[in-house]
Amino acid sequence: MNIRDLTKWQWDGYVKYHSSRLNLLIHIVAVPFFIVGAVSFLLALVKFEPINTIISILVMVTSMGAQGFGHAKEKIPAVPFNGPGDTMYRIFIEQLFNVSKFVISGRWYKALRNPSQP
Repeated sequence: MNIRDLTKWQWDGYVKYHSSRLNLLIHIVAVPFFIVGAVSFLLALVKFEPINTIISILVMVTSMGAQGFGHAKEKIPAVPFNGPGDTMYRIFIEQLFNVSKFVISGRWYKALRNPSQP
């Protein structure tokens, strides 16, 4: 799946897989940490700073662990990954694009305020 199709596929199912209040709250905190970790990782690589590279990876992994915990609280589980390449591809598209779009569009807030969700 190319980047455009993947982005659309994720976006089309976003509310379905992001409706739990706990998961939404975890995402609003954890995703910015992931983004900072990713940017920090790239800078640490360019500057050849091994300690900062490791710290950046730990920040991203911790963010993903928190989000995984949140997704486990969803009524509808996320579509399983199809291997390491699919995992990385989907994670980076979601973290760097679709979550921001979800928040900016107001759909995150609407999902958070939906009284039918735990």
